[in-house]
Amino acid sequence: MRADRASRTAEYVAMHRAAHQLLDVPAIFDDPFAVVMTDPRFARALLADPEPERRHLAPGRRAFLAARSRYAEDRLALAVQQGCEQYVVLGAGFDTFCLRTVDQALRVFEIDHPATQAIKLARLREAGVGMPARTSSYAADFTHQPLGEILHEAGVDHGRSIFVSWLGVAQYLPAKTVRAALQDIGSFGSQVDIVFDYTLHYDLQSAEQRSVFDKWRTLADLEGEPFRSMFAPDEVMALCASAGFSAVRTESLDELNARYCKAEGNGLRIEGINQLAYAAVR
Repeated sequence: MRADRASRTAEYVAMHRAAHQLLDVPAIFDDPFAVVMTDPRFARALLADPEPERRHLAPGRRAFLAARSRYAEDRLALAVQQGCEQYVVLGAGFDTFCLRTVDQALRVFEIDHPATQAIKLARLREAGVGMPARTSSYAADFTHQPLGEILHEAGVDHGRSIFVSWLGVAQYLPAKTVRAALQDIGSFGSQVDIVFDYTLHYDLQSAEQRSVFDKWRTLADLEGEPFRSMFAPDEVMALCASAGFSAVRTESLDELNARYCKAEGNGLRIEGINQLAYAAVR
């Protein structure tokens, strides 16, 4: 990833989230700030006429990116009901939870690469939107510093309950870095929840999924953000268990479709090469 620009993959996610708000009814995930968080040129074009993006930003991918955010925040809501006091967004990109929440008791920590974070804050200033007082932004590079150190330096209190959202990051890290990150998160406090996504191992992908994977791997390589890891669901469960998580589950695309598409009758179908995982330390 280049130091002088925002992550291209973070920009890509923001574009899909914004298009989802205008093209998919009912939406899986409501985000009134999604358009503000995109590149201004894209935002103007999308608001003027969203239809050209209907095919360009594939509906199956839009649905997955919306569903993973919805799933993480659904899980967060349950954790907050049980007393969770801190929400850590690792690889925050252009996430907008801190702008949407009305929970004044929840402390939010956004942690991401310095360049991406700077662009996000600039877009908020241009839109006249301020960061809420209970939100902290911390610039860090996961590949050069242990995650445990990053959490401490960001001000996360290991003595209080923590929920971690780690979306759209693991596939760009080597497997050993993912393993180390899970170890750091699992040992950080006595009550920790995490939701993250991962790329399904190539051997377990269907022919259609492999075609999509090969396409996106080529594009990611060109953008300087190559895919570096993929996992089988059993591997993910074992990694989480070895990191001290006692409750672990993975969510397949079929399960996400049943929960967020079929049940809500929006005609969408979640597609892609990623799956979600949830784990907790108690």
